[in-house]
Amino acid sequence: MTTAPPPVRAGSTSGRKSGILLLSPAVVLLLVWSIVPLLLTLWYSFRNYNLVDPTMHGFAGFSNYWYLLTDPDFLEALRNTALLVVGVLVISVGGGTLLAVLYDQEFFGRGIARVLVISPFFVMPTVSALLWKNLMLHPIYGVYAWMMRSVGLTPIDWLQRFPMATVMMIVAWEWLPFAVLILLTAVQSLDTEQREAALLDGAGPVARFRHIILPHLSRAITVVVMIETIYLLTIFAEIMVTTAGGPGVASTNLAYMIYARALLQFDVGGASAGGVIAIVIANIVAMFLVRAVARNLEA
Repeated sequence: MTTAPPPVRAGSTSGRKSGILLLSPAVVLLLVWSIVPLLLTLWYSFRNYNLVDPTMHGFAGFSNYWYLLTDPDFLEALRNTALLVVGVLVISVGGGTLLAVLYDQEFFGRGIARVLVISPFFVMPTVSALLWKNLMLHPIYGVYAWMMRSVGLTPIDWLQRFPMATVMMIVAWEWLPFAVLILLTAVQSLDTEQREAALLDGAGPVARFRHIILPHLSRAITVVVMIETIYLLTIFAEIMVTTAGGPGVASTNLAYMIYARALLQFDVGGASAGGVIAIVIANIVAMFLVRAVARNLEA
């Protein structure tokens, strides 16, 4: 005995067509918004194009890429980019985990403490860099200089002597609240029965953190690492305001090197080649991070 096919709803095909028609302007706008700049970047990366030298024109082939990849400044910028990303991740994720566990405890003024620890995330990067450069780290009238003079020590010009470490500290101060916010939410979702069972079994604070809290935070930590890495690859304002990539190229990352090549050296072709390389690196990193997050969520 054969069963009749399910009835087809009247107007379903027309409904899908109307839905596609309504979504098409947004899709077209998104494609134009993303594809056109990418195509122009690719086009200029194969061209001889200098803003102050009109005699430089024509097809350059892979010469822009070859010059960039063999430039010692590019390798230094790539190393600084990796150092900045890894350093900020270690500080923000490690400190965020500890602060999330701390702020999950009951203590007087916990609500105010939570607001204060999250507030730096809402400060604009340029304002944050200016605050640290002029108010905190200035070697003459900065807060740290006053503290060192008050105990008989000589103030340190942090941006001159330790430029990369100082930029890393500023960026970590900005992104630590984000890690605390995500990880604190994850800590609060931990089942209280597991904690009570661990207490009854005599587990100490370190054992509870290692065997219960940390495994529970693994997914949240993976998400924090993925989101922060994508944004940390493009750090620019903090370097521009504080060190301008110096001294020399000691604090120049990939994003600032592309800016300097385009708007300080006026080499649009070389800067476009750097932009293409940055896009490739960012997509490779994002691919591995997305796979790591997917594996963690499936576990």
